Amino acid sequence: MKDRAMGMGAAALVVSGGVLVSRVLGLGRETMLAALIGVNAVGDVYRAAFLVPDLLNYLLAGGYLTITFVPILAARLAADDPEGGNRAFVAVFRVVTGLTVLLTAVLMVWAAPLIELIYPELSPDQLGEVTRLTLIALPAQVFFVGGSLLMAYQYAHRRFLVPVAAPIVYNLSIILGGMTGEILVDPVPADGFVWGALVGAALGNFGIQWFGARRVGLRLVRGVEWKHRAVRTYLALAVPLMVGQSVAVLDEQFVRFFGQLTPDGGISALSFARVLNMVPVGMVAQAAGVAAFPFLASLAASGRRSELVETTLRTARMTLFLGTGAAAAVLAVGAPGVRLVFQWGAFGSADSAAVAQLLAIYALAIPAWGVHQVVSRSFYAERRMWPPVVVGTLAAAAAVPLSLGLVSLRGARGLVWASVISVGVYTVALTLIWLRGQDTGGRSLALGLARSLVAGAAASAAGWMVAGWFSRDRAWDVTEAVGAFVVGGLVVAVVFWAVARLLGSRELQALWEARRQGGADNSPGTD
Repeated sequence: MKDRAMGMGAAALVVSGGVLVSRVLGLGRETMLAALIGVNAVGDVYRAAFLVPDLLNYLLAGGYLTITFVPILAARLAADDPEGGNRAFVAVFRVVTGLTVLLTAVLMVWAAPLIELIYPELSPDQLGEVTRLTLIALPAQVFFVGGSLLMAYQYAHRRFLVPVAAPIVYNLSIILGGMTGEILVDPVPADGFVWGALVGAALGNFGIQWFGARRVGLRLVRGVEWKHRAVRTYLALAVPLMVGQSVAVLDEQFVRFFGQLTPDGGISALSFARVLNMVPVGMVAQAAGVAAFPFLASLAASGRRSELVETTLRTARMTLFLGTGAAAAVLAVGAPGVRLVFQWGAFGSADSAAVAQLLAIYALAIPAWGVHQVVSRSFYAERRMWPPVVVGTLAAAAAVPLSLGLVSLRGARGLVWASVISVGVYTVALTLIWLRGQDTGGRSLALGLARSLVAGAAASAAGWMVAGWFSRDRAWDVTEAVGAFVVGGLVVAVVFWAVARLLGSRELQALWEARRQGGADNSPGTD
């Protein structure tokens, strides 16, 4: 048990580090978008162009391909059958990528009428631009879907280094594309960014993943039957995810769709705030979920359910603890953070104020994002696909009228509140289902949440007051923003640590013990 925890810790460190680099580059990408395009109708068109491609990805369960495929491969590895794993990969890969190519071609033919149906509030000129950019972005889904299977192959072997490079290469390509567009075109359109996304998907999400999978043993076996058992197993796992979409999966698309009901620039402002909020979400939630899943799948494949439950509970508690601390930091220093990241070029002080308000609301959901990532993967590890799908789909269905109502009442801020409420309800409902039949798990999570909320509230209030001392009624000053961000962030960290220690937080003790041990993991599993 101890070795497994250390292995997960090392894996989480690799994933978290990769996510951090990716998110920093993602912020660089968004900074360039803010400076060159700004918060306006042009920025809205750029965001809207990715709705149809992303919907294709979700339709094929692209975001869940690693989740559905890792248990299949884990079962073969648990049986010491790497050849069987390669045959399963070939069987699933050719079916899934072939379907992706076919649907991509269909959508490229019908892109214009589909976009007119989705965006009735856009002008004819805006619809034409969205359609043109969508046709550039659509082929990237072939690389995303195929690359997800290649990443799953590496995750099943507990190799994380190459997969975490995918978003890094992707974001670098978008940045280079935007720079190229600035040089070649004046005024700057969104073309360079979209072409960069296509190239980044081809290189980062597919090209280097092919190399990584081959490195850990992937071989394209010939003569694999089309009716291979792995295809049936994959479909049994993936179909629920295809027909039912979680509110967490569709959250970004709700911004793009319902954002058209806000004034020009609304989609851009919402997207900028959401991108900043997803930095701590990615570092805490994504790192924990991605790193834990191969271990959970291995435990499930070996029939060691009690260990799976304990591992899930321990990971969920830690994610809740770190997520609450991250939310406190965003609430305290989000405003100077927005100014530092975005307030350049076409992005003005009024835009910073608007985005900071949206970010403060988004931050409230960070702990929920973290817990649902862990709990849902515990279901998926045991191939229990329907509970998270049903709960997530019901939450998504409820989010539609909620979003419509709140956006009409409160504009962009109402749409963010709808997101926070929906994700929160989804996480609580899913966790309660997972906890059924467990005597102490619910109490343990509740106590951890209470301690974390008290520490987070105290840390957020202290950090916010200190950051406020740097604020002045004058023009944009980078020194002021840096001081508020750094000093306020340090205060949040110190107060959160002190209060958590005073309350006897088990998660803080676990982190301290891991630090004393050096966080070492001598196993080769983290690449």
